[in-house]
Amino acid sequence: MHLVGTIDRPHTHDPRNQAPMTTTPTKEPVGSATLDVTNSGANDSRQNRNREMQLIPEALARAHMHDRLTTAEVERRALHLVSARRMQRRAERVSLRARRALAMAVMQ
Repeated sequence: MHLVGTIDRPHTHDPRNQAPMTTTPTKEPVGSATLDVTNSGANDSRQNRNREMQLIPEALARAHMHDRLTTAEVERRALHLVSARRMQRRAERVSLRARRALAMAVMQ
């Protein structure tokens, strides 16, 4: 008599919670077309999926930090360029002022 589920071993669709499959002698001839079925592949894929799902927040945080670092680097370069242009304009004004002063000194 084979019961679907008992109190000690309830029937479940989750391969991890099912009782291990036992090989019972069958009345089929040796070398028949039926294959011995194992669910280790289902367990492995389920464990991999769970592991991947647990790592999703870390991957998202890593991607977020990469985006923030890239943005900060772009802003840093932009500030550097702005300050370089400002110093260049200031140097040009000082140079022009020095030329004028030299010209005034020569003319007198």
